[in-house]
Amino acid sequence: MKCMYDDYQHGKDPCHDEQEHVHEFLGSTKIAEKSTDLHNHRFAGVTGEAIYCGGSHVHKIRTTTDFYDHYHSICTTTGPAVDVGNGKHVHLAKDTTTTNDGHAHDFIFATLIEKPLI
Repeated sequence: MKCMYDDYQHGKDPCHDEQEHVHEFLGSTKIAEKSTDLHNHRFAGVTGEAIYCGGSHVHKIRTTTDFYDHYHSICTTTGPAVDVGNGKHVHLAKDTTTTNDGHAHDFIFATLIEKPLI
């Protein structure tokens, strides 16, 4: 999917100053180190603003996990919008954390619905 605007512009048209929507997210990584140090991590945050691509849009996600004698960074881009009815949508995010303490974690989650009270 080719984006309309360069990522440096964070999905914004340089001549358009309105803020684009974001989504809250939260999740847990999949378990790692099953044979030596069984554990997973939690994370939460807010996506970057919408980046319009093709007929939809995506969001950048950059955060860190909670701390379990180490932590991992999450740097990914969501998939396109998934309609959930009533003009609302979510996004799927599926990737792998950075490698820290000799391992990485896979994760998969959906963002929360944008503007849940409107």
